[in-house]
Amino acid sequence: MADPVFADAPTPQAPEVPKVARPSTPGVPESTEALPPAQTTPEAKPSYVKLAMRNMVRKRGKSLYHFTLTTIGLLTLLVGLAYLTR
Repeated sequence: MADPVFADAPTPQAPEVPKVARPSTPGVPESTEALPPAQTTPEAKPSYVKLAMRNMVRKRGKSLYHFTLTTIGLLTLLVGLAYLTR
């Protein structure tokens, strides 16, 4: 015997599935229709990495100086540890 409470309830429809499934790319919206106007502008805020790279190019001498100091420091540390543990 069927349950009379649920006899008239409509059957839920399955969600529509796209015919061609594309792999989604992280950070790239699939559809720009649902996005607010602020996110659809072509001029996006530059990322931290881009700003850091631009800053390093502008201050080339300081970057090379710090790279040299770091290299000398690491080599000194490794030679010192090799000497102590021989």
